[in-house]
Amino acid sequence: MTGESLMMFLVLACTCGFAFLNGFRDASNSVAAAVRTRALTPTYAVLVAAFFTFVGTMLSTSFGVYLISAVELNVPAGTPGLALLLAALLAAGAWGILCWWRGLPVSSTHALISALAGASGASAILGNDGVHDALRMLLGGVLIPLVLTPLVAYAFSYLLVVPATWLVRHSSAADVNGVSRAGQAVAACAVALGHGIQDGQRTGAMLTLTLVTAHAAQPGSIMLGTQLLGATFLAAGVLFGGWRIAHTIAYRLVSLDPLRGMIAQSVSASMLFLGAMVFHLPLSTTQAVTSSIVGAGANQRFESVIWRHVNRVARHWVATPVVCALLAGVLFLAMNPLLG
Repeated sequence: MTGESLMMFLVLACTCGFAFLNGFRDASNSVAAAVRTRALTPTYAVLVAAFFTFVGTMLSTSFGVYLISAVELNVPAGTPGLALLLAALLAAGAWGILCWWRGLPVSSTHALISALAGASGASAILGNDGVHDALRMLLGGVLIPLVLTPLVAYAFSYLLVVPATWLVRHSSAADVNGVSRAGQAVAACAVALGHGIQDGQRTGAMLTLTLVTAHAAQPGSIMLGTQLLGATFLAAGVLFGGWRIAHTIAYRLVSLDPLRGMIAQSVSASMLFLGAMVFHLPLSTTQAVTSSIVGAGANQRFESVIWRHVNRVARHWVATPVVCALLAGVLFLAMNPLLG
């Protein structure tokens, strides 16, 4: 086996591992609020989330197409290009593990795109082709969604609480909670489906990009085999679910009733669908869900949002592109002497 083939299999393995970590961390996005309000039991919630994440990944290639077009397949051919992808995966994965350990919900999407941009910048410093227009990747794939997603999710969830509470003003609390829990269970499935549509395609795109870089496939759309492999690892990660982040979202940020939980998850699911299918933007499932929950919880008569925890999470959202880009660049520079 040649060195390039060995590097290719290493990058493929790291991509699958990153997909599993992504699902493991992001399981909380679709199940945290539903479990918190007892709309779903933890076991059933994780099973449903894994199933719909798999289905969502297989349904659409919208985000995968975005990622491939964003990097324009201008990764240096052969071993240098594979090293660039490996550095990006290791940097994004390390940041994800650290934030998971600390119970902080951050975006795997933004982490990976930022790491790709950082590694490509380091490649350009060494005189290689690198990934085309790293600044454009950061602007369109990270910075714009980083600003818009939390603001839009928070605002819509906050505002929708007003008509929702007006419509149920004459209903008993038991009736409202019962209907809301049923609606939230459906919304949780929709969030998992949107998670698959958005995040799942990144894995397929990275697997395809790896094969193209190693001359094992031709440039083009995501192949069915890579899409299926990515969906399997992402869904497996969701199935094993990381409850550290779920505890943060459900208990440490805001207190929610079933009605506001249903509103929050409906808003976040709608944003994920529109972002993938209409605007073709790589929206962060984590940011959409977290901001929607905080927005819905903030519109209550009593103060229910623990703002110091919210601010801590927001600081890590801002730090994600900086840390991942720098770490990936350093890793690629460190690998360069080993590439011969």
